[in-house]
Amino acid sequence: MRGIAGNSAMNGPGNDIIDDLKTVLEFYQALGVEGIPLHLTSAGRIDQGNGDKERLLSELRNEIGDCVRCKLSKNRNSIVFGEGKPGAKIMFIGEGPGREEDMQGRPFVGEAGMLLTKLIEKMSVGGVGLKRDDVYIANIVKCRPPMNRDPEEDEVTKCRGFIERQIEIIHPEVIITLGRIALQTLLKRPDLKITAVRGNFFDYNGIPVMPTFHPAYLLRNPKDKWLTWSDAQKVMERLAGRD
Repeated sequence: MRGIAGNSAMNGPGNDIIDDLKTVLEFYQALGVEGIPLHLTSAGRIDQGNGDKERLLSELRNEIGDCVRCKLSKNRNSIVFGEGKPGAKIMFIGEGPGREEDMQGRPFVGEAGMLLTKLIEKMSVGGVGLKRDDVYIANIVKCRPPMNRDPEEDEVTKCRGFIERQIEIIHPEVIITLGRIALQTLLKRPDLKITAVRGNFFDYNGIPVMPTFHPAYLLRNPKDKWLTWSDAQKVMERLAGRD
């Protein structure tokens, strides 16, 4: 047996946490659970593993089902849930699917999507170049508004809970909003104008949010592409500061 002095020297706050974790694991083992898909982040908190995030995203998609919660369901071909890496550091959020997205059931696959993919492939994190599969891409509403009009308030209200839960599951290190509606909806700030606030970080539940132009806008105004690249560089700098 160790003496009292030896126990006192070993029992710091870190060991208390380890002892608590051992107790929890022993409890679950007694119930027949062989493993828990958790890992400790660099900050020391318990976080979900990527496999668990993938499962939670799948469960959320199943919950959405063949959605008829708003009138957008009447004319859609596909529900465009979102796609990408469940543990992505960067999450891109647009306003809603377009014609190509509605046909394919995937976000940002039309001409604007190709421009977004080019932007992603110019970015890097920790000196490693990104691919589209390294980020997560989703929209505020999951069904295409007719004629690509802006989503209406009742449609956003019915759908916004799903994007909020996607963010909660993925828990990216930075969110990039694409266009005015994504920014205003996420931050619940209808007063924000993208031309005035792009390039400046905002906060969503502790996650930095960088607003920038929607790729569809850049197709019409290619001279502003350098502004979006400037915004992307600020995101890379923020991520580099976290490594």
